[in-house]
Amino acid sequence: MKMIVGLGNIGPQYDGTRHNTGFSVLDQFANDHGIEMTTRKMEAKLGSTVIDGEKVMLVEPTTFMNESGRAVGPLMKFYKLDLDDLIVVYDDMDLPVGKIRLRTHGAAGGHNGIKSLIAHLGTNKFNRIRVGTDHPKLQSVVDYVLGKFTDEQLPDFNKSVDTAVDALNDWVNDTPFDKLENKYN
Repeated sequence: MKMIVGLGNIGPQYDGTRHNTGFSVLDQFANDHGIEMTTRKMEAKLGSTVIDGEKVMLVEPTTFMNESGRAVGPLMKFYKLDLDDLIVVYDDMDLPVGKIRLRTHGAAGGHNGIKSLIAHLGTNKFNRIRVGTDHPKLQSVVDYVLGKFTDEQLPDFNKSVDTAVDALNDWVNDTPFDKLENKYN
């Protein structure tokens, strides 16, 4: 089984915000594959399907962003998954809007959701797709990440969501992660 985790904050007031980029990518992947995110378990909203004989589970933590690991860690243990079977999708201010970056490990880079995952998984060695949101120019980081993309940013953001979904499809279809890094970085 493979697990795809999208990071974000729960609640309608956060829909479409930069910090919910992981949810946006996961929702697009779910929509493309006809997956309904209806199951609730271990502080997460789940959906699953089988793609080319492989069970794929989608996970949106129902904790707030800074507690994402509280949902993901127990799910990984419950399903006895290896770290190679996990990929996490989240927003990254260090990348411009429209860009994605795949990595197999790394520090949290100030991202509280990733800090929580590292703490609950006991390692920083897990696959991830970082989706660019750019840095704020005239507002605080908190206001920026909890704000929505501007009309000028939306076309590039939508392109990055499509690209991230393409990378997830390749990963689910057993493309080795190092080859995905070469293709999408």
